[in-house]
Amino acid sequence: MVQVGTSLKAHGYMLATAESCTGGGVAQALTDVAGSSAWFERGFITYSNQSKQEMLGVTKNTLERSGAVSENTVREMVAGALRYSPAHFALAVSGIAGPSGGTAEKPVGMVWFAWGVKDKSCVARLHYLTGNRAEIRAQAVNIALLGVLEILNSITENA
Repeated sequence: MVQVGTSLKAHGYMLATAESCTGGGVAQALTDVAGSSAWFERGFITYSNQSKQEMLGVTKNTLERSGAVSENTVREMVAGALRYSPAHFALAVSGIAGPSGGTAEKPVGMVWFAWGVKDKSCVARLHYLTGNRAEIRAQAVNIALLGVLEILNSITENA
């Protein structure tokens, strides 16, 4: 997590998180680092569809059409985190950690991620994770943070 902070600081970025299935786990991992207030701006924990709409502006249409665990939803979560905070960079996580709640189309372990930089593009990725609830959530936190580093590294390489 220190690497994430160092990279955000080097870019002059503040980060906001928009989390569903991780329940604040990404924000906790980031704020476990002393001095994280220099690069972590805020976290939105939007576990319910209503909170995704109210706090992040995810549209009812997106939730009804695509569901909470979808590419469209995590992209709108990132956009909302950037819109409703002064952060420069945002990440979103929405998935099914289990042990229940999965379906044939959206099984337990299906997790969507998105990362975006203000006024730039947003990247979304789907992962199918395995394990129990705690293991799936821990993997999701790791993937979310590694994605931050990957996006920031690509910005540095393209600069």
